[in-house]
Amino acid sequence: MSATFSRPTSRPLNYWICLGIPAVIAIALCLLELTNIDMDIEKLFYSTVDHAFIGRHSHWLEDILHDRAKQLVIAIGVFGALGYFASFKVKRLMPIRKELACLVVAMTLATSYTPPLKTVTGVQCPWDVTEFGGKETYSKLFEHRPVAIEAGRCWPGGHAATGFALFALFFVLRDRRPRMARAGLLFAFGLGTLFSVVRMIQGAHFLSHNVWAAIFCWLICLATYRVMLYRPHPAVQKAPKVALATA
Repeated sequence: MSATFSRPTSRPLNYWICLGIPAVIAIALCLLELTNIDMDIEKLFYSTVDHAFIGRHSHWLEDILHDRAKQLVIAIGVFGALGYFASFKVKRLMPIRKELACLVVAMTLATSYTPPLKTVTGVQCPWDVTEFGGKETYSKLFEHRPVAIEAGRCWPGGHAATGFALFALFFVLRDRRPRMARAGLLFAFGLGTLFSVVRMIQGAHFLSHNVWAAIFCWLICLATYRVMLYRPHPAVQKAPKVALATA
């Protein structure tokens, strides 16, 4: 990032892309609720011989790709917070103070929305339903929840959201370091996808749970960037009909 105190104007946001793609994916997810694709995919990770998910007790998946990997993402947020507070004293960090603040706020919001949504929706995890050896009745997102022994807390995917929260890197870097921003976008998408697959193999989430998490994280990071960092060129503000460049 630049070491100057002046902040660059932002490249225009293409809202057809930034909002349109998530909207199309969300509509597709709603339509897929009419199918059994979630259940069919999850069956691929369930052993009818052992009557358990193939990754349920995997040390590598649970301790490394769940616990340790989550700590890595938390560390990125912590370093961002430390950098923000240090920027009041360290001259080299002063120019990027707002970027550091945006990173911390976006990551915090993108990882903290899942608990309340899980409580409200009450969606069961794969390992909880009778089809996979559990005691609860399976129900889709928009279906009526049957009486449960224990309320579900599995929608949207929390671990996936931890990885997709790093979409914040893309927005924080897009105005100063476009190449690094694209690398950050790929890293966030790859890590979020990896976290999603890990939890599916363990039986903790259905596919749709994780895709919804990606949508929410993207929108949260986009909104945080729009409020905290976005500085369009004055000519763009005065001419809203001008075609916007891609995000």
